[in-house]
Amino acid sequence: MKDVHTLLDEYGESHQNSLNKAFHWICVPVILWTIVALLWAIPFPGGIELGNYPLNWAMLALALVQIYYFRLSFSLAIGMFAIVAVMLWLTHWVTLNISLPLWQVAIGLFVIAWVGQFIGHAVEGKRPSFFKDLQFLLIGPAWLLSFVYKKAGIRY
Repeated sequence: MKDVHTLLDEYGESHQNSLNKAFHWICVPVILWTIVALLWAIPFPGGIELGNYPLNWAMLALALVQIYYFRLSFSLAIGMFAIVAVMLWLTHWVTLNISLPLWQVAIGLFVIAWVGQFIGHAVEGKRPSFFKDLQFLLIGPAWLLSFVYKKAGIRY
């Protein structure tokens, strides 16, 4: 497995244009949330609850994703854990407060965000990194977080 710096640098190669970066700052978190929401919406057997949250496919998938992040970088994994916690909270909030079914909200935003991503890459003139390697779908959020870490002086 490549180290985190190599993966982030490789991902960054197709994200040099400022407009493409701006699209990514908006669209990557939205896409991440929509995937969490879509997984949450799949019925889960058993009715098990963790605190106030029903155990669901999103939580299980994100636990596996966290293992991937911990293998890459402990400090980035901690940051991604916080982001994932917010995504889970937001999903739960949407299920309680939005009248549309969760899956409909998620699919609508998913499509809009991916259109934004492809517009950004059209401006950049480079294909999205995940066409080369699917793990870049997980690197995108970490790449954004790495900028936050750099600004805060946090090593990863």
